[in-house]
This record gives sequence, C-alpha cells and structure tokens, in this order.
Amino acid sequence: MTRSVLVLGAGGNFGARAAEAFSTAGWQVRRYARGTDMAVAARGADLIVNALNPPNYHNWATLIPEITESVLAAARSSGAAVLVPGNVYVYGDQKGPWGPDTPHLPVARKGRIRTAMEARYREAADKGQRVILLRGGDFVDPVSPATIWRIVMLKGVSQGRLTAMGNPEARRAYAWLPDMARVAVALAEHSDLPAFADVPFPGQANSLSQIAGTLERMTGQSYQVKKFPWWALKLASPFWELARELSEMRYLHDLDHRLDPSPLAGLLPDFRPTTLEQMLTAHRPVRG
Repeated sequence: MTRSVLVLGAGGNFGARAAEAFSTAGWQVRRYARGTDMAVAARGADLIVNALNPPNYHNWATLIPEITESVLAAARSSGAAVLVPGNVYVYGDQKGPWGPDTPHLPVARKGRIRTAMEARYREAADKGQRVILLRGGDFVDPVSPATIWRIVMLKGVSQGRLTAMGNPEARRAYAWLPDMARVAVALAEHSDLPAFADVPFPGQANSLSQIAGTLERMTGQSYQVKKFPWWALKLASPFWELARELSEMRYLHDLDHRLDPSPLAGLLPDFRPTTLEQMLTAHRPVRG
C-alpha cells in the first residue's frame, strides 16, 4: 500500500527536497497550504514532515511554539508520525562531535527556542507520539539561492575570492539537502526506531580553508579568503531584522564543530554521502 506524507513548508529549502525525495521513493506527497486547517490536511497521512520555519528568523519566540503545537495536534488526530529537521543551535559552544547524548546547552536566544521545541517533541514521544528529529548543520543546496554558500561564501568565487564569516580554519557542519532528504525517507521507512529518534546527519564538516584547498586542487587556480564585513550587519541591525538574527549566531562561524556520524552509520550502514568535490562541482564555482 502506498504511504502518504504531508510536507509542511514544501516551498522551502528542506521541505522542497523532502517532497521530491518522498515522491521519488513512491510515497504519495501532499503539500500543506499555509493558513489552512493542518489537522484536516493530515487526515490519512502516515507522516508529517514539519519543514515550516518563519522566514528570516521572524518572531521565532512566538511562531515556533505555535507551529509545534499545531503539528502535534495534527499528528494526534491523524495518527501520523512526525519528522522534523533539527539544527545545531541547541548545543551552544561545547566541544564536539555532537550527537544524541550531547547536553543541550544553548548560548543564544534561537538556541533556547529550539531547545524548548525539541523538549516539547520529546514530551509528546513519551506519551506515544512517534517523532524523528533529523539534525543537520548549515543547509547547502545547488538549486537554492538563499544558502550561506550562495549568498556569502562562494559569491565571489568566479573572481577568485571566498568569504569567511569567521575563523577560516574552523570546521563547520554542512548538510547537503539532497542527501539529507534521502536520509529522511530512509528513516521514515525504517522499521526499528525509538519513539523519539534523535539522528544526527553528519554531512560534511569543512573549514573554509579546506574548501579553498579543494577548489585549488580541482581547478589548478588559487583563491583568496576575505573576511565578511560583520560591522555592516551591526550598523544595519537597528532596522533590519535578519541582520540582528544572523549576528546572534556569529559564534558558530568561529567554533570548530561537527556532528557525530556513528548513529546514522548504525541505522543506515549503506548510505554514502555526496563528497565535498561533488558539492562544489554542483555549485559550478568556475573562475571567469
């Protein structure tokens, strides 16, 4: 029998890739329309993918809890499991690798909001709700114009320039969204997960210096690493919400971090991730 998934936020980065991956795997995919009755939309669904996020971090403190409660109510009424793409904000500035047993010690407001959100899903799982939290680092997708790779780091690559938003030697966790979406499908189809499955998606953990070195080996050309002008965001913060929100998470660009690959390897031993070289090739970072 064909399984059915309701994708919330199917027009966003993770949601679009999840809808594509579930459809490819033979699931019936429904795309939720914002503002409609979520419980009605979820009737008959086997899974709800909650990829809803307020754009540009807008009003997270109010909207994230509201979305969470709506998702859990829809899941209760339909009997569907829930899959949520998590992030690394909950870990704060602890040393890694980060995994399911790493304490949640957020150091930023958005980290505290996400910590409370995850606690609510855990509470629901304790009462019988099935929840998969698939945790990834910074999203990377060759078709999305709104990722950090596109709008900052690789923006000047055709002129031989990369932009560092922090320490260029610090590794940062990156989630290649086509891979992360394939993993989401595999976990949804997995027959032996706990009621609350906290699964890190390790993706790639690379410093900008490593990315520059990989590009140089691929192209035979040299690349300069420039510093991102955080001062400009600071000046814009009083009247630009996104500038304020990005500045709050600046610490992650200086913090060497990665996600523990062992939980996913134990669950999906045959999964093979996209390599850094393949990721860069897909972005077509060619010198002019």
